[in-house]
Amino acid sequence: MSKRDYYEVLEVARDASAKDIKTAYRKLAMQYHPDRNPGDDVAEANFKDAAEAYEVLADDDKRATYDRFGHEGLRSGAGSASYRSVDEIFEQFGDIFGDFFGFGGGGGGNRAARGVDLRMDLELEFEEAVFGTSRDIVVPRHVGCGDCEGSGAAPGTSRVPCHTCHGRGQVHHAQGFFTLTSTCPKCQGRGSIVETPCPTCSGAGLVREERSVHVAIPAGVDDGTRLRLRGEGESSQGGGARGDLYVFLRVRPSDRFEREGSDLHFRAPISFVQAALGCQLTIPTLEGTEVATVPPGTQTGDQIVMRERGVPRVNRGARGNLFIHFFVEIPRELSERQRELLQEFADDAGIDLTASDAELEQSDVVEELGGDDSNAAE
Repeated sequence: MSKRDYYEVLEVARDASAKDIKTAYRKLAMQYHPDRNPGDDVAEANFKDAAEAYEVLADDDKRATYDRFGHEGLRSGAGSASYRSVDEIFEQFGDIFGDFFGFGGGGGGNRAARGVDLRMDLELEFEEAVFGTSRDIVVPRHVGCGDCEGSGAAPGTSRVPCHTCHGRGQVHHAQGFFTLTSTCPKCQGRGSIVETPCPTCSGAGLVREERSVHVAIPAGVDDGTRLRLRGEGESSQGGGARGDLYVFLRVRPSDRFEREGSDLHFRAPISFVQAALGCQLTIPTLEGTEVATVPPGTQTGDQIVMRERGVPRVNRGARGNLFIHFFVEIPRELSERQRELLQEFADDAGIDLTASDAELEQSDVVEELGGDDSNAAE
């Protein structure tokens, strides 16, 4: 089944601002929130659709990709999410739901916070970015402590209910006729505290490790592309979902081609004889070399296009084009015989080498003005 347009899901215009998009998502999240629609499958589906649309449109990079390529453009590692359960949405947007509803997700005040996202930069050779590759990278991150199994309490002990919030993870403040709910400052919303900290992790429940992560890089990525690896970020202190790992790609430039999106540009120098008479020219491509025809009379700046010899478009199969730009090179030194031949050509073509066309045109202009330019400075 085809996906609905994300702008249609959030009921916003395509040029909507980030603030408008967040406001629209807030409205829909409140309308279809599971706590307000218990047992309503349609409301749950709308809740998931709104979260998926918001994840894309609230991210500048994803939104730009979506605006240009639609849903197909988001099928890479940096694409959109399809949420299988509302718990995944609460884990992903816990901070936003805190802003919207005054608590961390709508399913209880002691819901564990999601782990922290991590960022890594990865440098690729030009050819690796074009054809795709894979890398194993070492990621330093925090994981659950093995000695206390992530609880933070010393072996043989356990966490105890928080005395401030009585295990609820929330505290209530009465203001006139209203009661405000906020996260418990003592237990940070977990509902429990550590009285005897684990000596290994000092009560944090997390220890630092280095983990090797396999990164699959699709063909056609460009400098600045961001890949998202779900669940490869830091562990949560409260046992919640892991954060994600974002891998930002840095692509080294090619020494032969200039890249513009999926298109490539190659600068091909040719002699003035090749330009005048035309020739066959061997051109480098991504796969090797091909022979291109230079038409007679080619001028500097003229170009030909080699279709589908450019960079693959990420996850789309099609390729860009290779543009060949010609630059005519004039020899700086000539042999005596070459001079004789060129003089014969000039004579045959009626070319006067004693005065250039530009000088003649300038003389005509001076005559029309009524005199030479020697008086112009007076």
